[in-house]
Amino acid sequence: MNSNDLEKVLFTEEQIQKRVTELAEEIDNTYNGSPIFLVCILKGSTPFTVDLMKRLKSDVYLDFMAASSYGSGTTSMGQLTMTKDLTVDITGKDVIIVEDIIDSGNTLSRLLQYFQSRNPKTLTLCTLLDKPDRRVVHDVVVAYTGFVIPDKFVVGYGLDWDQRYRNLPYIGFVEE
Repeated sequence: MNSNDLEKVLFTEEQIQKRVTELAEEIDNTYNGSPIFLVCILKGSTPFTVDLMKRLKSDVYLDFMAASSYGSGTTSMGQLTMTKDLTVDITGKDVIIVEDIIDSGNTLSRLLQYFQSRNPKTLTLCTLLDKPDRRVVHDVVVAYTGFVIPDKFVVGYGLDWDQRYRNLPYIGFVEE
């Protein structure tokens, strides 16, 4: 890892953890003890999902899905590639899709259609980062947002640039 690629730290580890705690409280208030089915969208949202899950007071069920609209570049390609599907039935469950970042909205728009076809009781989005300036799909409604960020490419806390920087405990801008 070459730290020279990073322009600056956007959110420190402490800021991230504080916000994750606040999001867990918001979710607990909404679901009021009802079981929650978290779907972690691999790979970028893994640290966020784990930290969020540890703070939730409700019973939490967890599964993983791998889907992306990025190749090895820094912009969405607009085409969804799904490489891992859920292993359990979500019919009748309160499902929260946990995503690392919402950029164009292409990936989540397609994922929402896919999930709706599986008949969950409720379907909600939770994202660590939202980049509204890049949104091209406007029907994606996010119930829980960690941080709204400017149109910069970010890495750290699970977010990568061609598989690099995921292990950083903070989130920073990449110098392109």
